[in-house]
Amino acid sequence: MNNPEKSKFSYIYSAPEQAEIKRIREKYTAPTESESKLERLQRLDSSVTKTAMAVALTIGILGTLIMGSGMSLCMTELPVILNLGKPQAMAVGIAIGVLGGILAALAYPVYCAAVRRKRKKIAPEILRLTNELMK
Repeated sequence: MNNPEKSKFSYIYSAPEQAEIKRIREKYTAPTESESKLERLQRLDSSVTKTAMAVALTIGILGTLIMGSGMSLCMTELPVILNLGKPQAMAVGIAIGVLGGILAALAYPVYCAAVRRKRKKIAPEILRLTNELMK
């Protein structure tokens, strides 16, 4: 009376669901299986600027926020809340603002340095792929 067919559950996914499953699976498989040499070359090339841009944006945004904090000390009622005198608040606010401005100004040189470092790191792979593709 025990029928193994009744105790077993089976479900077949539709075509769109199968395509979604396949797309998710491809994210976790090795990139060499489905990635052409040209796609790999493009991915490596774009990774250089993406990484550098993320670092530079983070530094620039932090610098801008710090500079804004310094400006707040100079121009708002924040010194009263912090129980600071107006001359002290101005001096501290200007110092913090200048520090934030310097940090924000460093974003572009950091971007350039990160691009140079990443290009130097992946240059052998890029040159190998371009040599293979140009043959």
